[in-house]
Amino acid sequence: MKDYQKSFLNLAIKSQALQFGEFTLKSGRQSPYFFNAANMLNGSNLYQLAKCYVDAITDNDIDFDCIYGPAYKGIFLGSMVATVFSEQGKNYPISFNRKEEKDHGEGGTIIGASPNGKVLIIDDVLSAGTAGRESINLIINHKASPCSFIVGLDRQEKGVSDKSASQELKNEFNIDVTSIVNLELLVAYVKDNSSLTNHFESLNNYRKTWGV
Repeated sequence: MKDYQKSFLNLAIKSQALQFGEFTLKSGRQSPYFFNAANMLNGSNLYQLAKCYVDAITDNDIDFDCIYGPAYKGIFLGSMVATVFSEQGKNYPISFNRKEEKDHGEGGTIIGASPNGKVLIIDDVLSAGTAGRESINLIINHKASPCSFIVGLDRQEKGVSDKSASQELKNEFNIDVTSIVNLELLVAYVKDNSSLTNHFESLNNYRKTWGV
């Protein structure tokens, strides 16, 4: 496990963005863990969080022209990542969407720069891939090319088929999908952490049932 991956998991647990217990997902599945990046806004080290994303983007050699952050989590994640890149002298246009189209003022569904060229989508978690598809289709409708999709956590679960959501998105849209951490790394992290080992069995069983 790389330093930025350990840092991300430490931040997620400290801020309670990553929680263990019994949770019902949108899919109806019962999960032994839940990830909500919004909890990181409650006094977490946001700069360090953004650096985890930037390090993962750099480590995976992702080439892009602009950043798109889907509402709502992607808005603050994309903004923070763009800020860190700006400190490095790399200035990327950024945009995000409205949940509902605005029919007055500037109108439309996009706030910020219109997606153009190769677009990097930044979000918090990849589960069934529904939100990812919405973002990809929106970018395509704006005549841009969604080239890469990065999330903090890839749950590595079966999507609409026996393949994972990330695999489905890759095959369906020819887009690179990556993450800072995934379920496999999370299980290994919990197993090796003495304060979390009591969650290992439930996580591992969940992976065996729903993982790919």
